Amino acid sequence: MKLICHSQKAGDVVVIRCSGRIVAGEEVRSLQSETEKFLLETKKFVLQLAEVAYVDSGGLGAIVRLLGTLRAARGDLKLCQLSPFLQEVFESTNLKGLFPSYGTEAEAIAAFSQRPPAPALGTVATQKKVICIDSSGDLLAYLSAFLKRRNFEVYTAKFLSDATTIVKSTRPCLAICGSTTQASSAAFEKFRQADPRMQVLLLPPDFHAAEASRAGMDLLERIQSLLSTRE
Repeated sequence: MKLICHSQKAGDVVVIRCSGRIVAGEEVRSLQSETEKFLLETKKFVLQLAEVAYVDSGGLGAIVRLLGTLRAARGDLKLCQLSPFLQEVFESTNLKGLFPSYGTEAEAIAAFSQRPPAPALGTVATQKKVICIDSSGDLLAYLSAFLKRRNFEVYTAKFLSDATTIVKSTRPCLAICGSTTQASSAAFEKFRQADPRMQVLLLPPDFHAAEASRAGMDLLERIQSLLSTRE
């Protein structure tokens, strides 16, 4: 089922009603095109997701990346009327707290006029450092959000050359590499030699297209397994 988007302005807020699947490829590009129509007018968006039946890792990453883009421009992205499937995805990936979510469009629109809550203060435990490398910005956004919600300190890079520099300066305990990073064996070997003690986790080629919550849980199990052997 293709993604169908219908937009409506409510003052300076744009509501985008989505129906179908939010997945890597044409569907994600469709959602991006819909938001780009209004970016010169506003940076405030609501995604109404009552009829979204499926989201993969790339699709969820695209939503995360849109959130970051809008907040960097002093805007925001709010979600409303999550379908039962999406409610389960956000619960299982622990991303529910990242996205303001509301029961109705009216509540989501009204929230833009409210003052955001002050961040909670507290002691943060020492975080394990992870670097994620892949050419897809959406996949990196998904991995970064997923891992940060589990108290990892996350670095990202699209190119092995940049990742090598980051590894030398930050010394992460784990590198998560997408399939695109393995195209050049010489570059990949040079990257691994930047810190021979660093564990390396290779993602399968279809990871970006896997159902978002299942992909996250499988990834977390592999991470825990690798880090336990390091310790």
